Amino acid sequence: MRYFISVLVFVLFMLTPLSANSRADVFHKIEKDLDSIIVKDLSSNKTIFKKNEEKSVRPASLTKIMTSILAIESGKMDDVVTITKPMIDVEPTKLGLQVGDKVRLKDLVHAALIRSANDAAYSIAYYLGGGDKDKFLAMMNKKAKAIGMKRTNFSNPAGFDTSKHKSTASDLMRLTEYAIKSTTFNKIVNLNTYSFSTLNTNKKFQVYTSNKLKRANKYVVGVKTGYTNEAGACLIARGKKDGKDILLVMLNADNRWVNAKKALDELVNEKKVTTTKQKKRHS
Repeated sequence: MRYFISVLVFVLFMLTPLSANSRADVFHKIEKDLDSIIVKDLSSNKTIFKKNEEKSVRPASLTKIMTSILAIESGKMDDVVTITKPMIDVEPTKLGLQVGDKVRLKDLVHAALIRSANDAAYSIAYYLGGGDKDKFLAMMNKKAKAIGMKRTNFSNPAGFDTSKHKSTASDLMRLTEYAIKSTTFNKIVNLNTYSFSTLNTNKKFQVYTSNKLKRANKYVVGVKTGYTNEAGACLIARGKKDGKDILLVMLNADNRWVNAKKALDELVNEKKVTTTKQKKRHS
C-alpha cells in the first residue's frame, strides 16, 4: 500500500508543471502589496490570477485609455484642434499647451497615452464634445456600458479623483482588451517617445513614456500608467514573447514596477515542463 501511494505521489508530481508552483509563489508574494489585480493570458483567453477584481476603485490615469480610444475611433485623428482655456485649466501632469496653439488630434492622443498629459486628455474631451466636456463624458460612459464595463462611471476624461469616478480591475481589463483591438492604439502605447509641433507657431514638444517597465523590457508593449493620491500607483501592462500574450491590471500597488516585472517575467518566460514519459516519446 505504501509503495502504491509513493508511486501515485511521484506520478502526480511529474504531471504537475513546476512552473505552476513558481507562478503561485510569485503572485502570493505580490498580492500583499496591492488592492486589486487581474492577470489574463490573452493567447488562451484564460484568467491566470485575480484578487478583488470587482472592488470599486479610483482608476486614475488608466481613464485615458477610454478617452484615447474614443478619439481614435472618431475618424478625426488628423483634425486640427485649437487649444482653449478650459482645455488646459487642469492640474499637472501637463504637456504645456497654451491658448491658441493648433495641434492635430492624433498628437493629443499620443501625449495622453504616452506622457499621460492631463491637458491633452481634456483637449480631446472638449474637442470631441463640441466644446462641451459633459457631452464627451456621456460618450465615455455609453462606450463603457457597450463593452461590458458594468461597475464603471467616468466623471472626467483624465482620471482625477472624485466620488463618482470609479471602476474595477475587471472592468479595466475589459476596456484594455477592447482598446488593443485597435492597431493605432497598440502602435501608440508601444512607443517610448513621440515628437510633434504646433501647426501655427512651430513650437516643439517631445513626450517620453511614463511606463518604466516598458522602457526597461523589450517584451513589454504597453499599456498605461496611473497615479493619484487616492488611487495610489496603478498599472496596466502587456507582455508579448514567444507566442505568449499576457495582460495585467494592478491597482493601488506598492512596489508597482518591481512586482509587475516579477509577474510578467514569470509568465512570458514560463516553460512547459514535460514528463519523462513525454520526453521519451518525442526523443
